[in-house]
Amino acid sequence: MRIAVQMFTLREHMRTLEDISLTLKKVKDIGYSAVQVSGIGDFTKEKVEHIKREAEKLGLEICATHTNLPSLLNQFAWVVEYHKLWDCKYVGVGMMPLEYAESTEKVIEFAHIMNDLGKKLKEHGITLVYHNHAFEFRKVNGKLIMDLLFEHFNDDVQFELDTFWVQKGASNPVEWIEKVKGRMDVVHFKDMRIRNMDEQLMEVVGDGNLNWDQIISACINTGVKYACVEQDDCQGRDPFACVKKSLEFLKSKLGN
Repeated sequence: MRIAVQMFTLREHMRTLEDISLTLKKVKDIGYSAVQVSGIGDFTKEKVEHIKREAEKLGLEICATHTNLPSLLNQFAWVVEYHKLWDCKYVGVGMMPLEYAESTEKVIEFAHIMNDLGKKLKEHGITLVYHNHAFEFRKVNGKLIMDLLFEHFNDDVQFELDTFWVQKGASNPVEWIEKVKGRMDVVHFKDMRIRNMDEQLMEVVGDGNLNWDQIISACINTGVKYACVEQDDCQGRDPFACVKKSLEFLKSKLGN
């Protein structure tokens, strides 16, 4: 299992082409060898080609991306083109449009749309993955949205569990990692801490309350290929320092 960094954590430092160059260099210097590209705004041709050059120069693998459903539906050929340019095998839908979370029928409709896109992407050697938040762990008609997705996604769509959001959804990250065995190559490693009485905050991996020994073991045992470190909110701290500390912790656990 390779450790990558989800660039959404560093999104404020990815606004211009110069920013992108400097940020990718810092990521490499910290010790990462793979990145998930997200939070860079529009995937313009100029930006995509620039990232390609910089990643190749630094020896950084672009292991996955995040996009949104409208982009996949309306710019499918372009999404395929830039993933092939990057030799990137995984495209993630970062969140279900909320109108699809209103009923069982709408959730199933979303799953069918994803299945159709997944089949088309697979023809190009690209795997479609779905990234959860906490709302997928609420019930519609007595059933978790996440369970409906689990039942109705076919083999053309994988999961990209986010450990923080699973926990925030009052579920067990380890149980879900084991549940999606064989259906998840990319996972998000994000820790959680508690502030004040009950405020749940994103934290540096290893500095929060999640059971990382069990999470890491479950990921290895279920064949996860990439664990992407992410911390959407660093609470005013330097995000580079946060992703560096997360990597150091994970290397100490993985022995590399």
